[in-house]
Amino acid sequence: MRGVLQPVLAGVVTALVGFASSFAVVVAGLRAVGADPGEAASGLLAVCLATAAAALWLGLRYRMPITIAWSTPGAALLVSTGAVPGGFAAAVGAFLISAALIVVAGMFAPLARWIAAIPAPVASAMLAGVLLDLCLSPVRAVVETPLLALPVILVWAVLTRFARAWAVPAALVVAAIGVGVTQWDDGLDATLRPVVDLTAPTFGVSAVVSIALPLFLVTMAAQNVPGMAVMASYGYRPPLRPALVTTGLGSALAAPFGGHAINLAAISAALAAGPDAHPDPERRWIASVAAGAGMAVLGLGAGLATALVVLAPPVLIEAVAGLALLAALGSALTAALTSADALPGGREAAVVTFVVTASGVTLAGIGAAFWGLVAGGAFLLLFRRRALSGVVGDVLRTDEAADGAQDVAERR
Repeated sequence: MRGVLQPVLAGVVTALVGFASSFAVVVAGLRAVGADPGEAASGLLAVCLATAAAALWLGLRYRMPITIAWSTPGAALLVSTGAVPGGFAAAVGAFLISAALIVVAGMFAPLARWIAAIPAPVASAMLAGVLLDLCLSPVRAVVETPLLALPVILVWAVLTRFARAWAVPAALVVAAIGVGVTQWDDGLDATLRPVVDLTAPTFGVSAVVSIALPLFLVTMAAQNVPGMAVMASYGYRPPLRPALVTTGLGSALAAPFGGHAINLAAISAALAAGPDAHPDPERRWIASVAAGAGMAVLGLGAGLATALVVLAPPVLIEAVAGLALLAALGSALTAALTSADALPGGREAAVVTFVVTASGVTLAGIGAAFWGLVAGGAFLLLFRRRALSGVVGDVLRTDEAADGAQDVAERR
């Protein structure tokens, strides 16, 4: 009995921590690209159910703790991108295109390798730029709503010191209590039931470039690739192709209902794949399956979760989301700068990518994340050409020196 109970409990904890620590980011992202409260609740429910279905299928099929999660960096990207021409319908179309690209990456192995080959300084700096604005929200919240924000931040700080895994969920509970005490409105009771809202997608160039391509890249580079690395660190080699195809199809099914993307879990994967889930590595798959089932149950509370976000001052919810993403921001900045020295101009390219992405500018209807990648990539190419020209110059100078020496020898 204990052999089953331990991984089941680990899976329940994985689901609770994964849901509570970042659902506010998902709702904030969907709202930012034009979803109304019902569409946002439907989107949250959709990614919960898609996550559950993918985790159950992969865990039972391969008997590995393959944990699935929604794309938290992707949701943060939506917050930084904001509304696009065509509204939420265009965003849903972009979600579908991103999902199709993930499926293609699974079926066409070179594409996945190309994504993994994006220079680490540029990819990490883009992610850091996407996260920065949300991570500044706790500071803004202290100024705008100090009575609500300060208890949230205090609880988060104390639990980060003593019980890190529960810091963000506890901060969210404190925020919910504060909102409930000060701003509850009985008129919103109808939003508490599960909501399913189908949105017919539309397709536009601006949404594809601003949302679909960056969402695909950040989901692959910041979730799927690290997720495989976390699994490998615990001795597992999950099949990449089926994992990508499964999560891509799950994302495609969730998109018309407002879901943005699902993927291999990176951070929460350790909760199900580590020894705390079960001493026997052959039994840990039960934890990921239990986590999937837990996400399905938690998804039924998507209406309540969305109602909380709607009731709260936007800056307070963004503050909770920012607290949840501070660790990710730190990791992205560290990865961007520590990996930069391995490339000529890598540090400068990382800084340029970060600054352009964090600026939040929209040019030609295209969001800052895309332009950050373009700017950082162009900077790397500039330094590569400079390095190549330097090598060529050295060769020419060497040849000239040799010719000169030969002329001297002949005159002698």
